[in-house]
Amino acid sequence: MPDTDPDDAREEPRLSRRQLVRLGLALPLPYLLAACGSDEASAPAPTASQPSTGGGSLAPTPACDDGDDSTPPQTEGPYFTPGSPERASLVEPGLAGTRLVVAGTVVSTACQPVRRALLDFWQADGTGEYDNQGFRLRGHQFTDDQGRYRLETVVPGIYSGRTRHIHVKVQAPQGPVLTTQLYFPDEAANGRDRIFRRELLLTDTGRSGGTRQTSFTFVVRTA
Repeated sequence: MPDTDPDDAREEPRLSRRQLVRLGLALPLPYLLAACGSDEASAPAPTASQPSTGGGSLAPTPACDDGDDSTPPQTEGPYFTPGSPERASLVEPGLAGTRLVVAGTVVSTACQPVRRALLDFWQADGTGEYDNQGFRLRGHQFTDDQGRYRLETVVPGIYSGRTRHIHVKVQAPQGPVLTTQLYFPDEAANGRDRIFRRELLLTDTGRSGGTRQTSFTFVVRTA
């Protein structure tokens, strides 16, 4: 699959959502809203009640551009298992690997937080192995009233032919299922992975007690 998006080559009158996502950690929220116009001024801003990620605050909810720029889908792969347990932490006793937190929000293409969105995660362990007999490193959760989620896990290992990644299915109530993958920045194997997309990179937000902190905002369709 090509690593570029035709939208990136198109001249636009304002910043696209992708560009805003890339700038999100560098610009304060008022500048992000101004870049998209006053029609996004009513979008909810992060509040002091948001859960701490330990290594820095989450990026502001990105503004949407033309109303159809949802998170890119990707292949499910061969290792999905339905019926995972509901849990926000995939960490179990004896699980080796660098601890990882992935936190963020699920928003609609109209930039509104999606309450009770389903997120189903699955991944390889620190050595690149999947548990295909049970539900190790598999689990689902739902966003809170402000569209927020938080996953505790470990950094996945690499297996042949792929870069480091986490699988996820995201679904708004009454909306279609988005199946995609999340990737890690500064991985040498990213350039060799044929389905890697930079739009799906996690954002590193710091470390806390040896735990790597990252964030990602999912943009989904609600109908």
